[in-house]
Amino acid sequence: MKKTYIKLLGALLTLAILVGGSTVAAAAAPASGGAPSVEEVYVGGMPFGVKFFTEGVLVVGFCDVDACSGRGEAQATQNPARDAGIRIKDLIVKVNGSPVGSAVALTEAVEKCNGHPITLTVKRLTPNGGRKAGQRGYSEVTVTVKPVLSKSENRYKTGVWVRDSGAGIGTVTYIVPGTNAFAGLGHGICDGDTGELIPMQRGQVTDVTISGVERGEVGDPGAIKGYFNPGKTGTLLGNTDCGVFGIFSGLPASATTRLPVGKRQEVREGDATILCTLDNGKIGTYNVKITGVDTSATGSKCFSITVTDPALLAKTGGIVQGMGVCYNRDNTVKLE
Repeated sequence: MKKTYIKLLGALLTLAILVGGSTVAAAAAPASGGAPSVEEVYVGGMPFGVKFFTEGVLVVGFCDVDACSGRGEAQATQNPARDAGIRIKDLIVKVNGSPVGSAVALTEAVEKCNGHPITLTVKRLTPNGGRKAGQRGYSEVTVTVKPVLSKSENRYKTGVWVRDSGAGIGTVTYIVPGTNAFAGLGHGICDGDTGELIPMQRGQVTDVTISGVERGEVGDPGAIKGYFNPGKTGTLLGNTDCGVFGIFSGLPASATTRLPVGKRQEVREGDATILCTLDNGKIGTYNVKITGVDTSATGSKCFSITVTDPALLAKTGGIVQGMGVCYNRDNTVKLE
């Protein structure tokens, strides 16, 4: 069987912190997933893969069209979408009032227009505007675009690059007993071209095999690398600024440790242990230090992690995309 290797889209940096005291804290959980309303959770550290489709199609770039004149003669390149006001990071959700769910559907609608103007309904990212952490806001705008006939391809085009799906690898932070709901916390899956959170319509969770680690360097965060295993192991429900959320079809065999849930105010600076799976296929524990705790923070981050473990530093150079869960020496935890 052919192995399809993938790298993380954005950083599924799942840093769940286990802090001092006798509880596991749950903080900064977004509205779509929410903090677990339970007394205990399973601690993660195992990798998972996600495959998903976007809501509509995401504009990730522009490509000028070698347009024809009315007599079939080549003219200077044009870009109808950009000229009409389409922007990178726009989410195209309708064409002429009909929902568009894939790049193929958008292409077909453009090619069938015979050069007549088409109306695109677009969701455009807006400033936060006072929303809670983990939430994004979009305003809906209508843009009229007149596709042009490409001289080289003899078909109508608008001049946009779009994406309708993606995949990535992350690390489970916690699993809720009984429901098998899980989170991979830190921040969500972002588009590799725009750097923005990808608006997700639906997705599935799969097992993955970690094949290697791309070591982090200054200016390059590195990444855990791997490939998807056959089959579906769960459903992806949300992709937010704070992380991804879903439900496993069954409790992973490696989920054996349960810890109590507490509050973010219980996080303390000091030594902790990070759990993650590298290329040996086993959940490993490595020493880190929690610093810069700010329990009043309103965003998705309220502390910093410094890797102090020589073995992890030698292997990864520090925290890389796709890593970790951590707990402190007295087995208490914080889910951040």
